[in-house]
Amino acid sequence: MAYSSNISHDELDNLPQASFEGDIHVIDNLGEEYDNAISYLTSQKIIGFDTETKPTFQANVKRNSVSLLQLAGRDKAFIFRLIKLGLTEDLCSILGSKRIAKIGAAVHDDIRGLQRLAKFTPRGFVDLQVIGSNWGIKEKSVRKMAAIILGIKVSKSQQLSNWEADMLSHAQVLYAATDAWVCQKMYLKLLSTPKLPPEEKETGL
Repeated sequence: MAYSSNISHDELDNLPQASFEGDIHVIDNLGEEYDNAISYLTSQKIIGFDTETKPTFQANVKRNSVSLLQLAGRDKAFIFRLIKLGLTEDLCSILGSKRIAKIGAAVHDDIRGLQRLAKFTPRGFVDLQVIGSNWGIKEKSVRKMAAIILGIKVSKSQQLSNWEADMLSHAQVLYAATDAWVCQKMYLKLLSTPKLPPEEKETGL
């Protein structure tokens, strides 16, 4: 199977809308739900990874701190509200584990934002933007990569919403969970597909 290198907006718009259908847990304090989340995540070998930050709409304004950390397996997604919970030692341990592959897109920026909250050494991260070229994929956005790899359309309607709101809306929660889950799902699909031969990667065939 060969993937398209690019996809047009018209092609993307015609794809079926998809979102995470598993269990979603929003966690903003320590307790049983937090403990269960850490237990689940540390048992996984491959998880999806993403963060959300409240946007700033003015120039020369300091960037807000990371609001959410999203980590997702095949059937469960966890949204950690870092503005309430903080970046805990358990979460730092997951982010620093070589044993747990954490799959995201443009992960460098996410990691840098998280390191402003707590010190940790990132290990086990996989950036879909970096590895996509091994399968001939030139697109870099999660939305377009998901369209090419999975044949689905992922909504980005909540991207610029207020991630520091007292209560996250259902749409925000679903968006945040989907972004992490779809990264894991794309990676698993890529792993099941042969990479391009070196000569095809170089010429972009």
